[in-house]
Amino acid sequence: MKPNPQNSVFSPHPEDDHWENTLRPQRLEEFLGQQKVVANLKIYLQAAQKRQEVLDHILFSGAPGLGKTTLAHLIATEMGVTLRATSGPILEKAGDLAGLLTSLQKGDILFIDEIHRLKPIVEEYLYSAMEDFCIDVMLDQGPNARSITIHLPPFTLIGATTREGLLSAPFRARFGILEKLDLYPPNELEQILLRSAKILNVHIDPDAAQLLSQRCRGTPRIANRIIRRIRDLAEVQSGGHISVEIAQKGLEMLGVDEHGLEEMDRKILKVLLQHQGGPVGLKTIAVSVGEEERTIEDVYEPYLIQQGFLLKTPRGRVASPKTLQYFRQTQSYPQSFLF
Repeated sequence: MKPNPQNSVFSPHPEDDHWENTLRPQRLEEFLGQQKVVANLKIYLQAAQKRQEVLDHILFSGAPGLGKTTLAHLIATEMGVTLRATSGPILEKAGDLAGLLTSLQKGDILFIDEIHRLKPIVEEYLYSAMEDFCIDVMLDQGPNARSITIHLPPFTLIGATTREGLLSAPFRARFGILEKLDLYPPNELEQILLRSAKILNVHIDPDAAQLLSQRCRGTPRIANRIIRRIRDLAEVQSGGHISVEIAQKGLEMLGVDEHGLEEMDRKILKVLLQHQGGPVGLKTIAVSVGEEERTIEDVYEPYLIQQGFLLKTPRGRVASPKTLQYFRQTQSYPQSFLF
């Protein structure tokens, strides 16, 4: 059974928010992986609490699904403050941001996901709020227009971005704490899978967790998504027990191979082979596979590049020799395109 690319196990799903909240750790001590980032945060939190100060502004960067949002919620829990969450694309004008800022209490956290997608006018509006804890609000229009300054209680802005390079230098410089989250090694993903299986009330063999951890592209969100789907298979076919056989069968059902590639990855690579290996522009790839450019660039490309299947050049995307070898081994593409 081939999965629908639009329902890829690696692309975002509407149900993710619910399940991420269910599987999300409740305390910073429960957060698995990212040891350096967590250790740094513990120091910053303890120092701020000891001085009875508001935590400095924080910018988390890294690929989707590594725990940026989870860490923001855990920081709020550790500091005993309220977190108000929003996202960059939602904030259309400065007034949208003003409403959020004026509702904050001292020490509260404003979390902005996809902060690199803020409009310039909204981003600039944040400058004075971050530095001086005040904003200017315009009253009336035309000749009667005037502005008043509203002072804000000290707060912490936490931004999450998958593309730190898109943030302007002045904006990035206003964050006192910059932390980059890296992909997880298989041993850490294995621990996450075992913990998630326990929460989902399903038994998983250690060997099965080890197998799944090698197919999760270094991302906890993908690991949790995969185990939820394999749990369904286990409940139907093995009484809720995930063995190596069930795990392997579930991966085949999801279209995830031994390299961690799924159907959309293979479609992207096949487009490159159809163009004699490239270079091929991102727009051409997006049209060919029926996926958004941003999803390809943020969700699929990073892993393909890291695993050596795809090369990114100034002229476009190029298939690597590893891609040719991969399709030779799988024999899933006409030989005329491989030689």
